[in-house]
Amino acid sequence: MAEYEIFFKESVWKDLSKIPKNDIKKILSRIKTLGNDPRPPGCEKLTGRELYRIRQGKYRIVYSIQDNELTVWVVKVGHRKDIYR
Repeated sequence: MAEYEIFFKESVWKDLSKIPKNDIKKILSRIKTLGNDPRPPGCEKLTGRELYRIRQGKYRIVYSIQDNELTVWVVKVGHRKDIYR
């Protein structure tokens, strides 16, 4: 399987600034794994959208996949209660 390149929407950096540093390391590590498998076990496709979601502890990572370009765009990172606002 080809390696996907990972990109971040500008607002993701603001999302991450609100999260404790030890959790950010785990989140970024989880995001890195999307390069090898953008649809890992446990990921969910969001209803009515071309977005996917994976969990990292109490946080959620929302992203889109462009298979034709081999890219993954991370669009939102946040606590599970804040992610769908």
